[in-house]
Parts: sequence; structure tokens; C-alpha cells
Amino acid sequence: MKLLRPTLLLLSVLALPPLHAAEPPHHHDHAPAQLTLDNGKKWASDAPLRQHMENLRAAYAKQVPAIHKGSQSTVGYKTLGEKTETEVTAIVAECKLDPKADAVLHLIIADMLAGADIMTGKAPGKPAAGAHRVVTALNQYGQYFEHSGWQPLD
Repeated sequence: MKLLRPTLLLLSVLALPPLHAAEPPHHHDHAPAQLTLDNGKKWASDAPLRQHMENLRAAYAKQVPAIHKGSQSTVGYKTLGEKTETEVTAIVAECKLDPKADAVLHLIIADMLAGADIMTGKAPGKPAAGAHRVVTALNQYGQYFEHSGWQPLD
């Protein structure tokens, strides 16, 4: 009897749905294997996405010269990584894109977060490589999403 109660408790906990199942659905099940256009056209974006991407672009544009020269400080990289995390969190929270556009966007922001992890020391790698990964993702955003006036970073 002593073993039966813990075993039943364990089985009942394992039978529960995962906690994330209570979250509102997000469109990750439509994820393409690679970046794609919308039948040859850029995907539609919305105002919150454009604003957060502008915020990121502005933050990186100020630091690109120091990154290229190799003079960016560890603190500078960490700050860029944290800014990336903050903006991507807001993008995900405010996401109102079509499921297919959302899936393409998630490929881009996955690269941004991977770069941010390197810059903040959460993942191994050189911070400059992490910054380069985010800059590349920002440029891809401009290639795949409508955003009037978007300028790629060098």
C-alpha cells in the first residue's frame, strides 16, 4: 500500500497535459524548413513588428562600426544581446501575423535569439559572431517582409 500511493500520484501527474498547453495557440506548426517568400512577394508585416525591428536595427546600426573594427566591448555585446531578447519577446507577445508569415518570422527571430545567447554568454561562441548572426537575421527580415524604408545593415 505504501508504494501504491506514490506510484498512483506519479502516474496521475504524468497523465496531466503539459503546462504550455494552457497557453494561447501560436502558429509554430506551419514552420517552413527555410525562409520563403509569399508566392514571390514579401510577407505582410504589422505596425508592432515594424517598430520592434526598427528598434533593433537602430541599436545595431550604432554598433556596427565597433563590431567591424573589433573594438566592441563585452558589455556592449551583452547590452545588444539583452536588447535583442527584449525586442524579440515583445514581437512574439504582439504577434498578429498570418500563420504562414509567422512561421517565416520565427525562423528569423530564432537566429536573432541564438545570436543574443552568444552575446550574453548563455551560449558558447565569440560575441562578434553572435552580433553578425543578428545583423544577418535583420537583413533577412528586410528581404522577406514588407517594411517601407527598411535599409539593410553592412
